[in-house]
Amino acid sequence: MSSIAFNPFTGLRRTMPCPNPTATLTKPVVKFHVTAAKTSPKLSNRNLRVAIIGGGPAGGSAAETLAKGGIETFLIERKLDNCKPCGGAIPLCMVGEFDLPLDIIDRRVTKMKMISPSNIAVDIGQTLKSHEYIGMVRREVLDAYLRDRAKENGANVINGLFLKMEMPKSWDEPYVLHYTEYDGKKGATGSKSILEVDAVIGADGANSRVAKAINAGDYEYAIAFQERIKIPDEKMVYYENLAEMYVGDDVSPDFYGWVFPKCDHVAVGTGTVTHKSDIKKFQLATRNRAKDKILGGKIIRVEAHPIPEHPRPRRLSGRVALVGDAAGYVTKCSGEGIYFAAKSGRMCAEAIVEGSQNGKKMVDEGDLRKYLEKWDKTYWPTYKVLDVLQKVFYRSNPAREAFVEMCADEYVQKMTFDSYLYKTVAPGNPLEDLKLAVNTIGSLVRANALRKEMERLNV
Repeated sequence: MSSIAFNPFTGLRRTMPCPNPTATLTKPVVKFHVTAAKTSPKLSNRNLRVAIIGGGPAGGSAAETLAKGGIETFLIERKLDNCKPCGGAIPLCMVGEFDLPLDIIDRRVTKMKMISPSNIAVDIGQTLKSHEYIGMVRREVLDAYLRDRAKENGANVINGLFLKMEMPKSWDEPYVLHYTEYDGKKGATGSKSILEVDAVIGADGANSRVAKAINAGDYEYAIAFQERIKIPDEKMVYYENLAEMYVGDDVSPDFYGWVFPKCDHVAVGTGTVTHKSDIKKFQLATRNRAKDKILGGKIIRVEAHPIPEHPRPRRLSGRVALVGDAAGYVTKCSGEGIYFAAKSGRMCAEAIVEGSQNGKKMVDEGDLRKYLEKWDKTYWPTYKVLDVLQKVFYRSNPAREAFVEMCADEYVQKMTFDSYLYKTVAPGNPLEDLKLAVNTIGSLVRANALRKEMERLNV
């Protein structure tokens, strides 16, 4: 039986000296013992070849795991300096689990303000321990780091635009990928290239061409709009370790607006599924809600991008699997996607390493399906709970007022942060759970009464 040892959970590692060292989270090295199916044919004179389309957190994590596992790995990404419009929040567990260096984290947020439609602000973060925080990253920095690390471990990183994929006609034929390669020799036009591989991971985002190639089906998507704003240094002090979230029909009818701190600027953005044509109006409203704190700021970058609202109907076909945004792994209510992208890319790659016995045997759909089964079992409940929360609390301004009121409860904050930071369901206290249920019902009753009163006044 062959085996592969992945890097241990090394915690808060630094790549350069840091004047403020933090605690290191550790856990023993875990060895994955892998076996291929008895019917899997052994490959002759070569290792399994896998292509990853897309070089974000999902693609970078998948490429690293495959390369470490003995797979001949190709990662194709068109925009190696891509700045995706993303809030950039990552949970603490991702820092340790993916061995991220502290110097790629712009800010360590320990305080949040949840601001209601009537501008009532609730401070969140009082339950955090001294070493706990939410990391704020820039996607162009995080994505490049993960790709570079994959390359260091043996992955072939190609600056190219994926065009189409020819499907194999039998179980042992390769997938033929057509792409335009930009190697600096052909100028801006690039050169047409072809690559034959045994399996493909689609990590190419919400508009995934890989998903289209396997007829993965459509899904509802949100438009995220974000402006990076350079504000005066004295105002940046306010956002040193604080993030803001605004809710209300003015900033989004079905999502929230945000002000998240970066290294030397803030990211101000919003999103919507139901009113995409009004996204600039919602963005203006978000800036207006935060105007006193960002006054004098200069917009240095404007970004927009689709974000999936639910998993695609099909995430696997033959030896092709989807991960990250391409699969639809963004949570409702919070809009979180970075951790789930990286995690799904790693889990998919681990399934391929296991099924191929470290690249020595061919894989089939059954091997890749193990990734989906593990993913759904682990994370499906999280997606369903957040879907319900969004439907209950984002449906009207009175409901949002109730939601912000709930966020003031210390028990709610503890349960929320514990679940978010460590991606586990935090064990609850039965008595506190009962009190929370009663308080939730009370908040919703008050919200419903307020809604009716507002409707009466508007008649």
